[in-house]
Amino acid sequence: MKIRTGIFCMAMMAVQFLVTENNAENPLIQTNYTPDPAPMVYNDTVFLYTGHDEDNATGFLMYNYLLYTSTDLVNWTDHGEIASTKSFKWANANGAWAAQCIPRNGKFYYYASQQLKGIGVLVSDSPYGPFTDPLGKPLVNNGLPCIDPTVFIDDDGQAYLYWGNPDAYYVKLNKDMISYSGDIVKIPKLQTYQEGPWLYKRDKHYYLAWSSTCCPEGIGYAMSNSPTGPWTFKGSIMDGNPNSSGNQPGIFDFKGLTYTTGFTNELWYSIQGGRSIRYERRSASLAKITFNADGTIPKLPWFGVGNPTPGVPQVGSLNPYDTVQAETICFSKGVRTEVCKDVSGKMNVDSIHNGDYIKVKGVDFKTAGPDLFEARVASGSNGGSIELRIDSLNGQKIGTCTVQGTGGWQNWVTKSCDVINVTGKHDLFFKFTGGNGLLFNFNWWKFSSSTGIRSKTGNKAGYANEIKITVDNKIVRKMHLDFSPSYLHGVVSVSLYDVTGRQAGILYKNRLFSQQLSLPIEQNSLKTGTYLVRVSVNEKMVLTKKIKF
Repeated sequence: MKIRTGIFCMAMMAVQFLVTENNAENPLIQTNYTPDPAPMVYNDTVFLYTGHDEDNATGFLMYNYLLYTSTDLVNWTDHGEIASTKSFKWANANGAWAAQCIPRNGKFYYYASQQLKGIGVLVSDSPYGPFTDPLGKPLVNNGLPCIDPTVFIDDDGQAYLYWGNPDAYYVKLNKDMISYSGDIVKIPKLQTYQEGPWLYKRDKHYYLAWSSTCCPEGIGYAMSNSPTGPWTFKGSIMDGNPNSSGNQPGIFDFKGLTYTTGFTNELWYSIQGGRSIRYERRSASLAKITFNADGTIPKLPWFGVGNPTPGVPQVGSLNPYDTVQAETICFSKGVRTEVCKDVSGKMNVDSIHNGDYIKVKGVDFKTAGPDLFEARVASGSNGGSIELRIDSLNGQKIGTCTVQGTGGWQNWVTKSCDVINVTGKHDLFFKFTGGNGLLFNFNWWKFSSSTGIRSKTGNKAGYANEIKITVDNKIVRKMHLDFSPSYLHGVVSVSLYDVTGRQAGILYKNRLFSQQLSLPIEQNSLKTGTYLVRVSVNEKMVLTKKIKF
């Protein structure tokens, strides 16, 4: 881990002055280089599948594919690697080029170009993987142009696979999505077409977008009344910019608006501290698209020069009373992510040093506000602190959570601290402080309110699920819990933790058949003092409250 941290952490510390805290949307990801972004909307969530340029890449050095998700387009959760060149036994070790995932028939199909060896397809029952290769060979391999696949399913159910550089091709896929019928068709040459095709439909218009003439590449497009053409060239959605050699469009609709992805080199330039060297270290970015009355697309400005630059507005807000993965990030400095061995997370934030930070945008504390903050942490050193600040990196401090050494970087404990009551919607900054070297790892976080109001229910009025806790310190010590009806018949667990974050006991674990629980607490088993009671329903934590015996 210490070797891995050097490239990003120390370099990012040198460019702290570049960060504009109120506009931290592009590039979307700062913990990895993320070329070739390919969006997929599923269950009101944007799944952003990307390639991965290695930290030491000069040319194309790409071994695996990554996944990030968002429900608001600004806070992105890192899910780590979902596939690699090793997923294709016929592929080269280096060559995880552009890919796209699409759902159909209850499965998810991941089409990926493997350098110049063809386009393969992986299949999974989940958008998060694991993905496997059902063919054991390329689905399509028509020679040198066989890169940059994209798949489109029309309203009549017919699926099409497109690809190609310097010409575009398509073929009709069968319903199984892993075979095709008919001939491979070469699309007549379109002005500015270079590579990276993407199909999109709006109303009765079909759009073919692409990475335009290299180099630098912008985003060009054509329109048609059919997914097979003929196509009429319409110009540029975005002109190329000399600050980035490539691009990769991915047009999608989300919550009534339309967007396109692409990529820039801005993260690498900020780490380098200048623009003198342009390596293949690319980063996904996002822009909003609008349409003229005739369906044509007004030209967009370049994604921006700088790290960060303004991106798209947030759609919705983030609920701090749910358990939030620490790797859900709007913008960050210095930190990285890694595979987590804790039971409560696939990934965790690591490489945390003094002065690093994470920004989470649009956190809605509602009208009641919290009084407690919890963090799941691990440290193989002496630890450090998490300063909780709102609205800017040096804004109001609402709390400080002290993290002590836990004896290992994957020895996880839950720490808590009191917080100043804050209401309404704010950007939240986790500012990490401590001594020299690595401080700690960070898995998840959560705020709690003594009102007992916690998890979101989908009710636009707020959070309707309520649990109230009272303690009876009479001769027989008891804890009383009152549940709202929505929790009935769920599997409920009630646990106690001491102030160090270590579990002191499980008071209840069973299905809930009544809205009231009265749980006796053995006088001799617990010392008098302050404890945290945590309530989970169906394995999801819904309440944390500080109590005293």
